[in-house]
Amino acid sequence: MTAPSLLEVTALRTWFPIRRGVLQRVVGHVRAVDGVSFDVAAGETVALVGESGCGKTTVGRSLLRLVEPREGSVRFAGEEVVGLGPRQLRRVRRAMQMVFQDPMTALDPRMRVRDSLVEGLDAYGIGANAAERTARARALLERVRLPAEHLTRYPHEFSGGQRQRIGIARALSVEPRLIVLDEAVSALDVSIQAQILNLLGELQAELGIAYLFITHDLSVVRYLARRVAVMYLGEIVEHAAADALFAEPLHPYTRGLLAAVPSLDPAVRRVEARVLGDVPSPAAPPPGCRFHTRCPEVMPRCSREAPPLYRLGERGVRCFLHEAAAAMPGEPPPS
Repeated sequence: MTAPSLLEVTALRTWFPIRRGVLQRVVGHVRAVDGVSFDVAAGETVALVGESGCGKTTVGRSLLRLVEPREGSVRFAGEEVVGLGPRQLRRVRRAMQMVFQDPMTALDPRMRVRDSLVEGLDAYGIGANAAERTARARALLERVRLPAEHLTRYPHEFSGGQRQRIGIARALSVEPRLIVLDEAVSALDVSIQAQILNLLGELQAELGIAYLFITHDLSVVRYLARRVAVMYLGEIVEHAAADALFAEPLHPYTRGLLAAVPSLDPAVRRVEARVLGDVPSPAAPPPGCRFHTRCPEVMPRCSREAPPLYRLGERGVRCFLHEAAAAMPGEPPPS
């Protein structure tokens, strides 16, 4: 990686207690995020991909401490985020914003667009006065390709794609260095998805923003992300450069995800793979490899031993199928 790491996540765990009975005693935990590590360089896009319920949204919320991590480290621009007090956390949240899947719930339906965009400017004291903040709000709308007259309208007057543009403008208002995009295009039509993805690419080139792009849809990842981390049941099971992952997926789960993605691109290797059954409960993950109950290539040891994340050059894969390759001379040892 040529650019320095802006975000470094190490062994992140976010569990949610399961409470039962009249006294609401804790009887177990949902292991939504269970030892996740990755990094995002300044100006880079990293995609975090997986099925619904794998824990990827909880990762995004944990980074901003919208939910509190149980263990692990989140370093942003060299500063540890976990454990920060309210004042310091507020400063970090200005530099690390989030765009949500449903812009209608992220925008206050009682507030005009101008007020939604100015809210962050007021909170952080950006702009000398109301007139300057209104001018900034107008410029933000134009930056996301919406006319300035939309400032006086309410969220219900817009289409889904337009509302998402407003959500992006709102995230940009406080001049962040990283934006976490949580399923930001999954609720949109395909043609609108392409427009939003193009807009995000243009904004990144213009402003140098880094993106953590959280999605279940691999078809949108190839056109935006430089690197991809595939998540299953709270763990990252494979990470690689986007081109390498699409050309040759290594983990059986990744191959199953890619097999379900239609593509006319000859550079994308077509794989024949399938994922069996349903995702187990994160409250009671299977012993050994968490994917073994659904894996078409399962081996006896998979139900007993949890594979480490084997490193093959710049790639990583959590699967015993690649144990021998990771141990070859010249390859870094598994970790």
